[in-house]
Amino acid sequence: MPWDNQSSGDGGWKSTGGGPWGQPPRNSGGGGGGPTPPDLEELLRRSQDRLKNVLPGGGGGGVNRLVIIGIAAVVIVFAAFQFLTFRVQADEVGVVLQFGKFNRQVEPGLNLRLPYPIETVYTPRVLFRNQVTIGQGATSSGSAGRDIPEESLMLTGDENIVDIDFAVFWRIGDAPNYLFNMEDPSGTVKDAAESAMREVVGRSDISPLLTQARLITETEVQELLQKTLDSYGAGVLVEQVQLQKVDPPEQVIDAFRDVQAARADQERLQNEAQTYANRVIPEARGQASQITEAAIAYRDRITNEAQGQADRFTQVYDSYITAPDVTRQRMYLETLEEVFSNTSKVIIDESSGGTGVIPYLPLDSLERRSTGGNN
Repeated sequence: MPWDNQSSGDGGWKSTGGGPWGQPPRNSGGGGGGPTPPDLEELLRRSQDRLKNVLPGGGGGGVNRLVIIGIAAVVIVFAAFQFLTFRVQADEVGVVLQFGKFNRQVEPGLNLRLPYPIETVYTPRVLFRNQVTIGQGATSSGSAGRDIPEESLMLTGDENIVDIDFAVFWRIGDAPNYLFNMEDPSGTVKDAAESAMREVVGRSDISPLLTQARLITETEVQELLQKTLDSYGAGVLVEQVQLQKVDPPEQVIDAFRDVQAARADQERLQNEAQTYANRVIPEARGQASQITEAAIAYRDRITNEAQGQADRFTQVYDSYITAPDVTRQRMYLETLEEVFSNTSKVIIDESSGGTGVIPYLPLDSLERRSTGGNN
């Protein structure tokens, strides 16, 4: 269990080198073990010497003693106040250890504590947003530096290699666990984040990783990383996982881009073919439906005509059974009417003598002529 204050750089017992009864720990963040109390004997001696030089009569008498005692009391009260209080800044929390064991956690502001070595205070910055980058080494200015292939190259679920650089943003969620359960918080978060990313990439295909699945990948990695750190009791809260670069390896990136371009052309041609099919198929279906409906109408017409002729024949037959002579004569006349209706006719009467030709007045022709003359 480490005793190192990661946020302020202060050492606990192990950094003082003197054990729990050595020199009190200091906290440069303004809230650690407090300043070392002044030497009271030295202060009293200096004050007495100054008063002897200032007061008349060499500083003797009861009055001088009262002044000295008052000054000493003020110095003691001030030293005790400084020694028994500590300040926690607005972005910090105070973690108080009593005889090396966690006792309480205090909020920002001025707080009281027992003197060292009874109680020790650590003040980690819980609101500070830390960042860990995987796949790229940071330069001295904090910007992205050289690529680290052993961190960024990962194997996908479809047996392709992808080069991924990403950043993890985190802060302290549980100060006691953060202080005493991890020796190297940044290194722990980095290793756990790389492991989580490899697991998520290992069950994903490369194409979604390069296109539309970036947000899904970030969310899955953040959830898995948080679950892993919680199992460690790390006291770390992961706020965001951000993919910075997702590319094929540099050695094959040109060939991979050619493959992607071919796939894009394939999808484009498939879309064009589907568009053509969507246009032609409905037209063909409409024509087929039209032909089918015309055939059905023709069938119904022929069927109805045949049924009508059959019914007519049946009616003629029934009439013939009832009155054969009349029916026969009627059929003869109707047949002649049908045959001679569209032909020129000459009527011959043999009983009149002579030529026997009877003048025939074509009334229908006269009617057509009359109608044409009026127009």
